[in-house]
Amino acid sequence: MAIAKAERLMNLALCLLGTRRPLSKRELRESIEAYLEASSDDSFNRMFERDKDDLRELGLVIETVENLDGEVGYLARRDSNRLPPITLDAEEAAALGLAAKVWQQARLAGAASGALQKLRAAGLPEDVDPYEAHGALEPRIPVHEAAFEPLMLACRDRRPVAFDYRKATAARPEPRLVEPWALECWRGHWYLAGWDRDRGAERVFRLSRITGKVRTRGGKYTAQVPDVVTVRETVAGWAGDIADRSALIRLRTGSGYPLRAKAASVRELGDGWDELEIPYGHGLDAWLVEFGPDVVVLEPAELRADVVDRLRAVAKG
Repeated sequence: MAIAKAERLMNLALCLLGTRRPLSKRELRESIEAYLEASSDDSFNRMFERDKDDLRELGLVIETVENLDGEVGYLARRDSNRLPPITLDAEEAAALGLAAKVWQQARLAGAASGALQKLRAAGLPEDVDPYEAHGALEPRIPVHEAAFEPLMLACRDRRPVAFDYRKATAARPEPRLVEPWALECWRGHWYLAGWDRDRGAERVFRLSRITGKVRTRGGKYTAQVPDVVTVRETVAGWAGDIADRSALIRLRTGSGYPLRAKAASVRELGDGWDELEIPYGHGLDAWLVEFGPDVVVLEPAELRADVVDRLRAVAKG
């Protein structure tokens, strides 16, 4: 169905861009096979109006013109749908080239490569090497979760989704109905920020804890989508990257290097343990649990209690 609609939209766009005069609905119906197969005039009219709106949302400028006989016609003038010349300096060209090479997934690599070729044709300098200043270092954004692609598409198309999610403190997954906002990668893990309909509040979900398939749902969003900055701050806060205080922990010597990288201070205690002062924000308890017996929380007491509760939940699991 998705392929058939994409082909129909492409045919309609080509007809509107290729004509020198406005085309009526009747002429468009006779020119496009999918419209000829419509079961009735009402079915065709609904299909055509949806397609016209979809093309306009994609950025195609479609004019509605009424002739002397009162008949309405449609066309898309090429001069109204032509992008201005693209001029890029060396830094902008390097950034675009770098972005095109970041994705490693096969489903995204083709689109990124095609976009890079179009940019080259439009003026992206051929001699710009986005990795010239970084030597052998090549950035990667790994995606191992099967939920990534359907969630990425749902965020793009603004479609609600349903999935089963297992919290760190729960033994079994629970069903969630979410209006997805954006995907963010923090500390090598992907997170989804969105509006949880059942709980009536914004929530952040770690993709590795989504079980089963992501199912799309019909209907429009019920909550307002915040801007990109707010979403990123929400994900960062839930992932523990926004801290307003400090915590004191004991960490086994030779372990927990991500914690050591964030530590404000490190003190050797002897007997195979070190004492670290680390930033304390939302989500730190879930992160500390991942280090198991290599971490002991000293203070604050509330963080210690949260970590103990999570460990007990996992043990019961």
